Order: sequence, then structure tokens, then C-alpha cells
Amino acid sequence: MSKLIQLKIEDVPSLPRHAKLRFDNARKKWIINAPERVFELDDIAGEVMQLINGKDTLKQIIDKLLVKYEDAPKEQVTNDVVTMLQSLADKGFLTNE
Repeated sequence: MSKLIQLKIEDVPSLPRHAKLRFDNARKKWIINAPERVFELDDIAGEVMQLINGKDTLKQIIDKLLVKYEDAPKEQVTNDVVTMLQSLADKGFLTNE
């Protein structure tokens, strides 16, 4: 399992090697698949996770979401994304290495 991280806005988040993001046709949802674990994502979490590419910083990911959701307040989007991704990091589904 990956070590736990405390996300910062300049971090470049990525999925650990043992976890894969995929769309599950049976569930009609995005999931993170890991050995002996499946984590179902809601629509927004699935959209955010599709932006996790191991190259973009957390700030760049948030900026992409702000372009798509131009009416959403930046502070709210930032807080929601950081909270969601930190929760996934705490469960071992996200790393910044």
C-alpha cells in the first residue's frame, strides 16, 4: 500500500500502481479497482478522477474544472476537490509520487 499523503495545491496526484480507474458498465459508474477492493465513484468524483493523469498539479486540475463549471465559486470547487481527493488518499487510492 502507498504511504498516506497530505495533499497540497502544488502536488501532482496519481493513482498508485495497484489501482486502476475504469468505467464499470454493469454499475454504470466510474470505479477505482484495486486488489480485493472496488471503490465506486459518484458522477462528480468520476469526472475529477478522469483528470488525474500524474502530470497535472492539483491546481491545474481545479482550473480545468473551473473552466467547465464557470459559474461555480473557485473556493467551493477547490475545497470540494481537495476534500474528495484527500479522502481517497487517506484510503490509499491516491498518491503524489
